[in-house]
Amino acid sequence: MTRRRDDDLEDPAELREQAARDEEIADALEDLLEELREAEIKDSRLEGLFDEVSSSNPNIWNIVSAFIDVEDGEAVVTDESKLAQGSWAPEIVESCDTMITLDIEYGMMPDEFKYTAGKKLRQRIEEFREEAKSARQKADELEDGSDD
Repeated sequence: MTRRRDDDLEDPAELREQAARDEEIADALEDLLEELREAEIKDSRLEGLFDEVSSSNPNIWNIVSAFIDVEDGEAVVTDESKLAQGSWAPEIVESCDTMITLDIEYGMMPDEFKYTAGKKLRQRIEEFREEAKSARQKADELEDGSDD
């Protein structure tokens, strides 16, 4: 998740490439969100996250994250990881496109998980769409400025 910020890019082509990647990630997360809403959790790519959130001991762990990589336009949950204190290992975070993090809630019901995880996915989708829009706008501004 160590991404170059749009502010660091000055090449319109690179900005457009980043915007396209952000849109690809957002689209893949939209598909994952739809799957979460439509499928049984046990048949979904977020089954492991549900298992960790709903069955981990909250006296030991406080949050769990699903690390998501987008490969060929599809969101792939590469790992789930619990955390009690501290921060994520950089090697895990750098190897994914995004992640969603939920609080441990022992005994969480499937409907509550779908709502909570869906809300987190929707937030990430909106963030990626906004980043793509910003990158395209900056590319337009740079191109317009170079015409002078």
